[in-house]
Amino acid sequence: MAIGFRILPRARKVGADIVARFRSLPVANVSDSMARMTAGGPRLRPMHAGGVLAGPALTVKARPGDNLMIHKAIALAEPGDVIVVDAGGDLTNALIGELMLAQMVRRALGGIVLNGAIRDSAAIRAQGFPVFAAGVTHRGPYKDGPGEINVPVAIDGMVIEPGDLVLGDDDGLLCVPFDAVEAVLAAATRKAEAEAKQMANIEAGTHDASWVDATLRRLGCEGLE
Repeated sequence: MAIGFRILPRARKVGADIVARFRSLPVANVSDSMARMTAGGPRLRPMHAGGVLAGPALTVKARPGDNLMIHKAIALAEPGDVIVVDAGGDLTNALIGELMLAQMVRRALGGIVLNGAIRDSAAIRAQGFPVFAAGVTHRGPYKDGPGEINVPVAIDGMVIEPGDLVLGDDDGLLCVPFDAVEAVLAAATRKAEAEAKQMANIEAGTHDASWVDATLRRLGCEGLE
């Protein structure tokens, strides 16, 4: 066994139909529907011009500052896949730049998530291919490994298994476990519909906020009228 050098098969992944249905849901609604217990951390922000990230995870565990296995993951990834890289959050060396971005666009991938840094940020910012990362640096990567593909990875406590659903928008990143996608989809859809009704009531001037005073009374707040 080669410790630290492994490429495993991906046994399962969420289907394109599920990905499409999640794409229209705000990540915040999905997060609320998962009891607000899961998050990819506030450091990982969208680096692209704008647009939703959604797709099945192809995971990479990389040595900080090294992108050898990211290159291999790009070659293995299928259209729509989101490459999720746990590189320890180190920002010393960039893990991808404009050339690797062009390869991912050419292969019609769904995006990339890097717990690490990018470079060529102006080029990345000018286009719509979803790129989430923790920072920017001009210093390039090493290409020696080690690294592993299709192993469980974690970003700020959020565990991503190969084939899980990965979502991202301007509010951040979220992973929905493979076995939970149907239940979370149903709950998040209900949440989005309820918020749409609430917004309509706000705009119509019929919003009921009586729950605020009711909660304060229950908590024994003084000074209520």
